Amino acid sequence: MELMTAGFLVVAMLLLLAGGVWIGLALMAVGYLGMMMFTARAPGDGMAVAIWGTGSGWTLTALPLFLWMGEILFRTRLSSDMFRGLAPWLGALPGRLLHTNIIGCTLFAAVSGSSAATCATIGKINLPELAKRGYPESMTIGTLAGAGTLGLLIPPSIIMIVYGVSADVSIAKLFIGGVFPGLLLASLFMGWVILWSLRNKDRIPAPDAPTSFVEKLRLSASLIPVALLIGAVLGSIYLGIATATEAAALGVLGSFVIAATQGALSRETFVASLMGATRLYCMIALILAGSAFLTLAMGYIGLPRHLAEWISGLGLSQAGLLLALTGFFILLGCFLDGISVVVLTMAVLLPTIQTAGIDPLWFGIFVVVVVEMAQITPPVGFNLFVLQGMTGKQMTEVARYAMPYFLLMCVAVVVLYLFPGLVTWLPAKMIG
Repeated sequence: MELMTAGFLVVAMLLLLAGGVWIGLALMAVGYLGMMMFTARAPGDGMAVAIWGTGSGWTLTALPLFLWMGEILFRTRLSSDMFRGLAPWLGALPGRLLHTNIIGCTLFAAVSGSSAATCATIGKINLPELAKRGYPESMTIGTLAGAGTLGLLIPPSIIMIVYGVSADVSIAKLFIGGVFPGLLLASLFMGWVILWSLRNKDRIPAPDAPTSFVEKLRLSASLIPVALLIGAVLGSIYLGIATATEAAALGVLGSFVIAATQGALSRETFVASLMGATRLYCMIALILAGSAFLTLAMGYIGLPRHLAEWISGLGLSQAGLLLALTGFFILLGCFLDGISVVVLTMAVLLPTIQTAGIDPLWFGIFVVVVVEMAQITPPVGFNLFVLQGMTGKQMTEVARYAMPYFLLMCVAVVVLYLFPGLVTWLPAKMIG
């Protein structure tokens, strides 16, 4: 009976999504239908309680603030400053300026929180510069596709906030837990670029003219604003001075200061950044509200409990369960964006994860890394769409360039499973 109920609701969801219904509204509709058909509880009351409970939570306040911070910085010359500051130091490293994509995305991810914004902002500056210097297109596009996904993992991350709200996990702990995995991925990407460059020395252009140490320091001064902003936002969380929401407010203030000092702060940019953040937040909030109601409906129907019992009855080990979930998330990520994947699945999966003895904090970072992988898998890899629009290449070609970085993310998932302390050690040390 439970299997038939689950199948009916899944088919209803797929039909609504295929019909072009907004994801948030589709979630609400399936929840309403499920409660109406399979429970004695009035769906209207449950919907009102679930939506109000989600929308009025203080934890969610950090989300629109971080979105606004990213929108403000998107309209400054921060990305060009980062390229100018990083390039002089990379001449002696195999791969040279290819590393500016990875390091630039890592830095911008720490003040953006969005994968697409990170990819678009860094790519807008770096792709023309690297093409002008003669760097191979496959590597410039590939490194940007892979490193752009760090916007989801390097804190502050929008998807971490969504997971924290959905799974009732500390957002500050998630932010801190994402630091080492983010640096691990960036290191793997840079290692691949070094290896590829050593094997293809003839395809790497000659270095720029030598620059004096003093000149390098002068050019690196352009990195000071972003370094200060990262230090203020993340440092205030790590040191326990501010909550995630307070740190987000500090980030907005800092981004206004940077925009003002660069002469990029005007009435037009203020309104554009505010409206951009508002539109994106409304989309995410609607999805979260629909997810909250669907979670409530499935709880009354009893699907999560039955699914957890069914999976437990399969006798899968933790590794087997995580391997199955990895394939499941990658498959979902081929058709849905990362936030939708998280809110659609957490209600059903969390009881199963807890039954298997998996730490919800570690699982949150695992989910983010796997969802990152989905950002560069066709047909709905958001980073692939961004790069297709910027380069004019075919989706299949961009996906082929991104494939090595997808495989490196698979390696990262294995490393995190073997060494869970990469996620849990720092939050336990700093927050307890």
